[in-house]
Amino acid sequence: MATNDHDDASARRDGFVQVRGAREHNLRNVDVDIPREAFVVFTGVSGSGKSSLAFATLYAEAQRRYLDSVAPYARRLIEQAGVPDVDSIEGLPPAVALQQQRSGASTRSSVGSITTISNSLRMLYSRAGDYPEGQPLILADGFSANTPQGACPRCHGLGRIHEVTEPSMVPDDSLSIRERAVAAWPPAWHGQNQRDILVTLGYDVDIPWRELPREQRDWILFTEDQPVVPVYRDLTPEQTRQAVERGDNPSYKGTFTSARRYVLHTLASTRSTSIRARIQQYMVSTTCPDCDGKQLRRDALAVTFAGLDIGEISRLPLKQLARLLSPFAAGEGADGSARALVASRIAGDLLARIEIIIGLGLGYLTLHRASPTLSPGELQRLRLATQIRSNLFGVVYVLDEPSAGLHPADTEALLVALGQLKGAGNSLFVVEHETEVMRRADWLVDLGPAAGEQGGQVLYSGPPAGLAEVEASSTAGFLFRRKPLQPRQPREAKAWLQLRGITRNNLQDLDVDVPLGTFTTVTGVSGSGKSSLVAQALVELLGAKLGQGAPVQEEGSPIDQEPLLSEGQGHIAGGLDHVRRLVVVDQKPIGRTPRSNLATYTGLFDAIRKLFAATPEARARRYDAGRFSFNVAKGRCGNCDGEGSVSIELLFMPGVYVPCPVCHGARYNEQTLEVTCRGKNIAQVLDMTVDAAAGFFSGEPRILRPLETLLEVGLGYLRLGQPAPELSGGEAQRIKLANELQRQQRRGKLYVLDEPTTGLHPSDVDLLMQQLDQLVDAGSTVVVVEHDMRVAAASDWVIDIGPGAGDEGGRVVGQGTPRAVARAAASRTARYLAAELPPG
Repeated sequence: MATNDHDDASARRDGFVQVRGAREHNLRNVDVDIPREAFVVFTGVSGSGKSSLAFATLYAEAQRRYLDSVAPYARRLIEQAGVPDVDSIEGLPPAVALQQQRSGASTRSSVGSITTISNSLRMLYSRAGDYPEGQPLILADGFSANTPQGACPRCHGLGRIHEVTEPSMVPDDSLSIRERAVAAWPPAWHGQNQRDILVTLGYDVDIPWRELPREQRDWILFTEDQPVVPVYRDLTPEQTRQAVERGDNPSYKGTFTSARRYVLHTLASTRSTSIRARIQQYMVSTTCPDCDGKQLRRDALAVTFAGLDIGEISRLPLKQLARLLSPFAAGEGADGSARALVASRIAGDLLARIEIIIGLGLGYLTLHRASPTLSPGELQRLRLATQIRSNLFGVVYVLDEPSAGLHPADTEALLVALGQLKGAGNSLFVVEHETEVMRRADWLVDLGPAAGEQGGQVLYSGPPAGLAEVEASSTAGFLFRRKPLQPRQPREAKAWLQLRGITRNNLQDLDVDVPLGTFTTVTGVSGSGKSSLVAQALVELLGAKLGQGAPVQEEGSPIDQEPLLSEGQGHIAGGLDHVRRLVVVDQKPIGRTPRSNLATYTGLFDAIRKLFAATPEARARRYDAGRFSFNVAKGRCGNCDGEGSVSIELLFMPGVYVPCPVCHGARYNEQTLEVTCRGKNIAQVLDMTVDAAAGFFSGEPRILRPLETLLEVGLGYLRLGQPAPELSGGEAQRIKLANELQRQQRRGKLYVLDEPTTGLHPSDVDLLMQQLDQLVDAGSTVVVVEHDMRVAAASDWVIDIGPGAGDEGGRVVGQGTPRAVARAAASRTARYLAAELPPG
């Protein structure tokens, strides 16, 4: 009997990955067995430890084992995950991670390059294209905008040229130079310096710009000359002329810089986001006239296939491209020539890969579509399509919320694709919040019961139905529909923001009215035009009208990442009187380096440092608030410069970061750490969670208020000193929302959020909705782009865009209260929305 029991246990273990003693991040010595060749979903509230188990433990260990078999020299060239903190993992196959990470690629990276389809397309044109008579054969590289052989020489393969023009630098030509007609020059003293130099040079700075001779205007704006001239401050133009004639000693010598030279130099050299934003408004981005935006040399564009050049075919939606390639792949009309055979072979390969992408709901994309314009969900599905095509066997695919950014209708297609991977003999380990994905899983691993230090335990591991019995699980109530929405009366609009003639991407001359003083959700299938309407058109048009300008490019991003000025059309016809300010709460990081953290971003750290500086010990030592910043030399550890860790370079292995041997990760020098406030030093305070800090600083209103708002948005598990790079996009968005909730004046603001539920457990979604409802109750307007039907059902108003994606979408197919849209016949959202509505 004992032998049989042992044999049974061995048989069970043989089909499982066995994890023992996992302690990565907040995992609490976790032991769990996970089946192989199964669809396994890791669930739990945000911050419960799902990603710590799936990615930081299982995937990291699988990668470490694989890299151990790689030659040491080659290992140096591969970015490696850290060694996980776990006692043992048995039965773990090789793993491939498909995470929701946006690469730092520019527009030179595209759908075609991510999927490598562009490589085959270039080969198709090179070997089977129709060449003009007498034109020699072009190699495949000649059809690439990223090579010297193929790139258009004028725009260097970007398809766009960025220029400064007189209208962009002088927006109001009725002003004089003294009245700052040349808006592109810097404000304050630097701009005044240029104006004073022009006085010395004899230019009339007091007549309207338009009355200056063309030759003078061109020289001021565009000259490359940089004359050095005497400047006489506080003198009139006539007095300056006389001083020059007499040879009087000047106040100083000034160097003239034309407006264009200043703009281009500043754009290339500044590291300031605000300066970059100001400068970009004087740049005009236009289509390159030499290649018509197609990025290639004219001889490459002269080659056609099916009557289209490679630039034109790359701009076709993938659904349309598949229809075009289908007859060639089938060999229809082939004449038996080598060229026809090549065309059939390559077209067949292209068609097979494109059909996989279409099956994942991405048929609206084009090969030309730039990577930075793709959502993390779209990027992940493109990578998934590549993996399906690879036909690997016996691999663990670890996926990070593959349903993020997906309409419920598109989630169905995703599940079919995941089924293909599993059916090929692979294992799927999926971190997911979408309940429909959980229901379709073979196995659930639910972590919790809460987030951060209150999480990190496996509450359940088994088939989905068994989770219903686990009372401690926050997931169970939503998975088995024990928490329906409560009936509510939608708010009435106070006014309407009237958008007219909106033309962006697949939106063509669209008219939409957005209710003000309400909570509005914009829905529709992936690629239908929701973000084009809200995150682009609404934000750009309203921002311009309110004088807030267009959204700012990320600091340090190359100028070729996106057009500097929108090419879209449309206007706001009414409702502006009811909007005082636009607030975009996005998922961009709150900082790029570990020196930026939760405490510094929210302003908490300033108040905390002042509190430490006010202690008797600090005052006796004459320590000011700056002493308690790890970014200031006098207070930080001199060995690690306040980083808390140091890098050790290993010749044939990746460098590793270890705690600083001097400060042991505290970031501060010994003298600074000797000062305590209520028994804790500054490093210990930064290591506190928001939950703990709220109790610790209960008597300090300036510190407690920001902490309370962080608790309100469900971020009590984060540490005050949590580095910005460790925060997810959803966490960064909620931190920004918490900052807004701190502000007393909310009336008249319009808040825009693009998919704010990304990365959130359903219980956290309910918490988020409470906070957004608070903003509306305080007199603001909230507009969200969202796929979560629970959010749409709890809204006051729904605008559904569709009916399909790309050129099959871009229209309003339903608008009104959630119940009204749930009855819209043309809406693909309707039936999913209806399922979430409360009875009544």
